[in-house]
Amino acid sequence: MKAQDAGELQAWLRLLLTSGVGNESARKLLSAFGSASAIFEQSAATLREVGSERLAHAVQTEPEDLQGQLASTLDWLAAGDDRRVVTLGDAHYPVALLNITDPPLLLFMRGSLVPKTEAQLTLNALHCLAIVGSRNPTPQGEVNARQFAQTFGEAGWCVVSGMALGVDGAAHDGALMGGAHTVAVVGTGLDRVYPKKHLDLAHRIAERGLIISEFPLGTPPLTANFPRRNRIISGLSHGTLVIEAALQSGSLITARLAAEQGKEVFAIPGSIHSPQSRGCHLLIKQGAKLVESALDVLEELRLPLSFAAAEAAKVDDMTPTEKPDLIPEEKAEHPLLKALGFDAASLDALQARTGWPTAQLQAQLLELELRSEVARLPGGLFVRIASA
Repeated sequence: MKAQDAGELQAWLRLLLTSGVGNESARKLLSAFGSASAIFEQSAATLREVGSERLAHAVQTEPEDLQGQLASTLDWLAAGDDRRVVTLGDAHYPVALLNITDPPLLLFMRGSLVPKTEAQLTLNALHCLAIVGSRNPTPQGEVNARQFAQTFGEAGWCVVSGMALGVDGAAHDGALMGGAHTVAVVGTGLDRVYPKKHLDLAHRIAERGLIISEFPLGTPPLTANFPRRNRIISGLSHGTLVIEAALQSGSLITARLAAEQGKEVFAIPGSIHSPQSRGCHLLIKQGAKLVESALDVLEELRLPLSFAAAEAAKVDDMTPTEKPDLIPEEKAEHPLLKALGFDAASLDALQARTGWPTAQLQAQLLELELRSEVARLPGGLFVRIASA
């Protein structure tokens, strides 16, 4: 919706902001009267024929903040050509979202994929894959998110996530590293960035993709908004990949919504001792596809994979002795990595396994940290980081 369509924009904003009119009631009214503006031209008696007395009263009561919201939205739209409000009746509304149970009434969009003419690339022209996971991932989980997303990006696929800390941010970053589009579905108004730490990331996403919100400008990061936006993340995507999730997490909500929408769900397993892996293990028990490489996802969804990305993924899947043209130092596993294994371990445990003096052990750990092969965790624990 363009800035000059102020009258129709006001009607849609009023529908969105009216207390007591949810998305389901709004869709019922739109179906009955044909447009947002037509709804507010109806008499109370006509409105009661479609809904209840309470609904009729709510529709005829203008929200107190409507005019301020309209002015803010018009100013926001006028501030750049990369902004648009797409309504449920708009030709550019994402087709994928029309098939979910509760499609949002409005989508505030900002980015290079904002539709301007029918001939331009829009969200409807992209094939999307969601990547979600913990806000506090292990170092390995963050590496997995970035590398998987980069592989998907190199294959030409758009990565969708929620721009949260942790896995979400790493997934967006990886997609951009892969030269692909990425879409962030956020739980605030688009006039603010949350978390603030992702301000630079938000700018990069807007330059190479899209930031989307169903919430009006000025909406703060309310806790209830984030689970709600998850249906959009899964709804836009062919499938959802979960990379680390606790048993009680928003990522499992996204996975459940994806399954309810008939989409594929994928999960990366982890250590049986890690709380961050239990959500993924639960999903796998419930039928999610166990994923060990990006090719597992791409092959399941029958997504096109560029030759270069396919060859790189195949090499990553090989054991060290199978990889071609490796120098001897790359073939041999560092003895400390072998002692560490793939679960977190303390300095005392490593000393018991290796028999090394403390000074030698600490020096070797520091060397591996600098090579990004080992990460230091809270509580004096160490964990190895493998290539995804």
